Amino acid sequence: MSRIEVPMPQMGESIAEGTVSRWLKAVGDRIEVDEPILEISTDKVDAEIPSPSGGVLVEITVPEGETVEVGTIVGVIDPAGDGAATTAATEVAGEPAGAAAGAQGADAATTAGLAGAPDGQPDPATDPSPAATDRPATPATAEERLRRRSTPVVRRIAAEHGVDIARVAGTGHAGRVTKQDILNFIEAREQEAAAATPTAAPAPAPDTTPPAPAPDTAPSPVLGADELWTAFYGEVRNPEFRARSGDRVEAMDKIRRLTADHMVVAKRVAPHVHSFIEVDFTRIDELRRRNREAWQARGARVSYTAFIAWACSRLLRDYPMVNSVVSGRSVIYRGNVNLGIAVDLNPGLIVPVIHDADDFSLVGMARRIADLAARARARKLDPADIQGATFSITNPGVLGTVVGMPIIPKGTAAILGTGAIEKRVVVVTDPASGHDAMAIRKRAFFSLGYDHRIVDGADAARFIADLRTTLAEFPGDA
Repeated sequence: MSRIEVPMPQMGESIAEGTVSRWLKAVGDRIEVDEPILEISTDKVDAEIPSPSGGVLVEITVPEGETVEVGTIVGVIDPAGDGAATTAATEVAGEPAGAAAGAQGADAATTAGLAGAPDGQPDPATDPSPAATDRPATPATAEERLRRRSTPVVRRIAAEHGVDIARVAGTGHAGRVTKQDILNFIEAREQEAAAATPTAAPAPAPDTTPPAPAPDTAPSPVLGADELWTAFYGEVRNPEFRARSGDRVEAMDKIRRLTADHMVVAKRVAPHVHSFIEVDFTRIDELRRRNREAWQARGARVSYTAFIAWACSRLLRDYPMVNSVVSGRSVIYRGNVNLGIAVDLNPGLIVPVIHDADDFSLVGMARRIADLAARARARKLDPADIQGATFSITNPGVLGTVVGMPIIPKGTAAILGTGAIEKRVVVVTDPASGHDAMAIRKRAFFSLGYDHRIVDGADAARFIADLRTTLAEFPGDA
């Protein structure tokens, strides 16, 4: 039976990489199917990864603390249970490599060579040219095999800039080349090239003759599409500031760093517009008082958020542009209504998802929100629990914020921010007499942040107006 590879899983549509936090099993340990074998962390969730097969863990290709792209192989399992660990796996696990391990790792060395070669460049392990075949077939050491291993993003950057990864000094485990290593190498090479450019001769006296107008066919000094994409939507680089006396400087942890990067990219990509509206919760307060005991008997506590989520899930079917996403030059109108509900972890934030939210009753919605929030705070969410959101709701009002202007998550077109629900003096009209009067009502400000590429202001206004009406006249049989 062939060996089973364990990849870095996809933990969310907007997540491209993950970090191996801790290996729960060592090379040589026997594993049952679905038994947790390692812990990983991303900017969205920390999770235990179950084994896809029973057997013996024979290789660990990504050590603890290293960050790799989704799909990268982090370990190998032998279902037969009698496979010996390769030298590379032993070195990664921190155990001494035996002399016989070099022969056992020959196939792994070949695979590593394929993975480590930049696109379009030959690799010594597979290059059939005479220069390669004339060299003695000396088995590669574990360090050399690990060094040739690199993530797809490193290989792509190397290929784009014509860099041989073997020339780059790696700072990863056993000299592995990281993304920052390749970027530093390219930057240093460009600086050296600029310094080597001969100094221009002194300029002649300026010519006072007016310059002739440039022809219409003159090339425009603009970046190419790929260069522009890389420069604007690629790696986020933050300006640095000098610390003053008395300051405390702490490096961002991974969750904070990736969250910050995602927020910057989200603002760069989507042109944000926000519309605001005030909502009356008098009717909802009445329903909560009337049904509280009945809901408690069913084991449910129906919060204001449950009412808002239920109302949004019904309206999003009528407003497909709010439940969509821009994809290149196309628009994807989502076939499901999946609500992301932001949960405060203090510190940190996570957005678990209620899939097919329009199928839930009001009580079912309340139960689902409570379950996801409890598991989020206990760090017990599954990868599927944070994937696939088509619309998000965040509630800064629970901490007293009057109104917020949240950032639209990548992969969606809109987000609703709910402010604090407070008693306010308002003018109401008596339906019997038609006279105006002052009254005290529970009200809150809502903000809808939307991607102006696909959601027009009129669409947003109609959506939040209907949301206001639905909440103010909430049906009693929801």
